[in-house]
Amino acid sequence: MQQRLMQLVQEERVPHALLFCGPAGAGKMALALAFASQLLSGEKASVAEDDGFMMAAEDPRVTKNKAMLREWTHTDLHFTFPTIKLPSMGSDHQPVSNDFVKQWIALLKEGPYFSIEQWMTTMGAANQQAIITGAESDELSRKLALKSSQGGYKVSIIWLPERMNLTSANKLLKLLEEPPQQTVFILVSEHPEQLLETILSRTQRIDIKRIDEASIEKALIDKRGIEPDAAHRIARIANGSWLQALDALNTGNENRDFLDMFIMLMRLAYGRKVKDLKKWSENIAGYGREKQRRLLSYFMHLVRENFMYNFRQPELNYMTQEEEDFAKNFARFIHEGNIIEINELMALAYRDIGQNANAKVVFYDLALKMIVLILKK
Repeated sequence: MQQRLMQLVQEERVPHALLFCGPAGAGKMALALAFASQLLSGEKASVAEDDGFMMAAEDPRVTKNKAMLREWTHTDLHFTFPTIKLPSMGSDHQPVSNDFVKQWIALLKEGPYFSIEQWMTTMGAANQQAIITGAESDELSRKLALKSSQGGYKVSIIWLPERMNLTSANKLLKLLEEPPQQTVFILVSEHPEQLLETILSRTQRIDIKRIDEASIEKALIDKRGIEPDAAHRIARIANGSWLQALDALNTGNENRDFLDMFIMLMRLAYGRKVKDLKKWSENIAGYGREKQRRLLSYFMHLVRENFMYNFRQPELNYMTQEEEDFAKNFARFIHEGNIIEINELMALAYRDIGQNANAKVVFYDLALKMIVLILKK
C-alpha cells in the first residue's frame, strides 16, 4: 500500500482526495499520518525496504517541517474529527475541531492506533454522540483558502467522515468539487457506506485490510513481551485489529464489564426475574449512548461466539478465556431456533439507541423479550 502511495508522489499524480477505508485498528490513521508527513516534509521520497517512508537529503526547510510534523503542529496540516458540545460552550456555539486540538494532539502523540471510544473519553464526553458539525466544514474551508505557509501542499485529514451531519457533508462535497490549490484531502473511514455517494465518487478509495493474525502475534511477543500461548489467543480474538489486541491486554478493559452485564442479563432472563431485569435495564440506561452501542455490539459478538461454540471446532471461535469459561455451560441456550431472533432484537436496540430512543424503554424491552427467546426450544 505504501509503495502505491509513494508511486503517486514520485509520478506527481497525487489525487486531491483519498479515502482510506478499513476496520478499526487496521492502521488507516497510521498510513494517513505517514503519507501526510511525506507530502508536507518537502523531501523527495523513496520506499523503505521494510516499512514506512524514507527521506532523501535534508535542508533547513525540511528540518523545520519535520520538527513540526513530529509534534503534529505543521501549519499546513489540518485535522477534522468528531466533537461534542461541552456544558461550558455557549448555546449558539457549534463545536469545531479547534475546540479540542490540544486533546487531539496529545492523543496522536500516544500513537496512531486509537478508537472513537478513546477519543470520547479524551474529550470528556458524557451522554453525547460525537459528530462533525457544519461549522467545522466552514472552518476547514476558511483554513484551506489560505496559501500554504511552507510553499507546498496543504493536507486535510478527516477522521471518521461518516460522522458528519448532513450540513457538514454537503459543505465538504463543495470543497471536494472545487478543491483549493495544492490541497490533498485524506478521509479516514470505518464505514464508507454511510458517506454520501457524491462524496465517494470524488475520492480515490484505498481499502486497508485487517492485520494478519501472525503479524499481531509476533508484535505481541516481540514488542509487548507476551508469552506465545497468550499471544496466539489474543491475536485470534483481535480479529485483525491492533486496537483489539491492546484492549485484550488491558485487565481493566471495558469488555470485562460488558461480559458481566451479558451474564447477568442471560441469568435473569432464564430465571424470569422481571423486577431484577428492570433494574438491569435502568443500570444500562445510565451509560452514555456511545457506551450503550458498544455494549450491544459486544453482546452480538458473544451471541455469535456462543452459537459457534456448539459446533466444537475451536478454530471457529474467538473468545477470551473468561468468555469461553462462561460459554461452556451457556452456549447450548443459543441455537438454530433463536439465534436469528436474538441477533435481530439486539440489532434493533442498537439502531434505536443510535436514533436517541429512550434507553430505559429500549433495554427493558430487550430484557423482557430475551426471557422468551432464551427459553425457546
